[in-house]
Amino acid sequence: MGTGPARRWIVGWTGASGAIYGVTLVRELLAAGVHVHLVVSDAGWRVLKEELGWDATKRWDSLRSGLGLEADDSRLTYHPQGDIGASIASGSFLCDGMAVVPCSMGTLSSIAHGASNNLMMRAADVTMKEGRPLLLVPRETPLSAIHLENMLKLARLGVRIIPAMPAFYYGPQTLEDAVRFMVGKVMDGMGVPHRLYRRWGHSNDEG
Repeated sequence: MGTGPARRWIVGWTGASGAIYGVTLVRELLAAGVHVHLVVSDAGWRVLKEELGWDATKRWDSLRSGLGLEADDSRLTYHPQGDIGASIASGSFLCDGMAVVPCSMGTLSSIAHGASNNLMMRAADVTMKEGRPLLLVPRETPLSAIHLENMLKLARLGVRIIPAMPAFYYGPQTLEDAVRFMVGKVMDGMGVPHRLYRRWGHSNDEG
C-alpha cells in the first residue's frame, strides 16, 4: 500500500492487560491519517471496562467517546469479533498489515497454531498467508516455556514480536511517557512516522 491517508491497518485488542496501549495506538494511527480496521475480543472489552472504565454494553458509543471520534467519522471501521465474514477475513482485502495490541497468550497461541475460530484469529491468519506484516505485543509475566515456544515459532515465520517492555534511557516521567514509548515502537514496526518518544542519541526536538 502507499503512504498517507490511503494506508490501512488492522488492529486487534485482546484480553491481555494493557488496554491503554491499544487505545493509544489507534488514536495515533488515526491522527497520522491511517484508516484503522478494529476488532476487539470479548475479553478485550472486559479489560477496557476494568482498566479504562469503558462501557462494554455500548460498544460503538464507547469507541467513539474513548477515541475522540465524531459520529460520522469514517477513519475507523469496527468489526465485531464474531463477524467471520467481515472484509478483513479475506485475503482479497488490501491493507498494510495487522497489529494485535495488547496480545493475550491465548490469542498468540491460536495464531501460532493456525486457528481461525473468530475474526481476530482469521484476520491474523490471512495477514500471514498473504505475506503482510503481523505485529504482536504480548503482555504477560512471567513467561512459561509454552509462551516462549509459541513466540519463537511465530518469529521464525516472520511475525514481529514486540513485548510490552518500556525502556528508561529517555527519562520517562509519567505512565503516559512509558505508554507512548511502547506505541512508538509498534509504529516503528508499521513504518508510520511519529514523535512519541526521544530516540537514543537524539535531542527532545528531534523526536
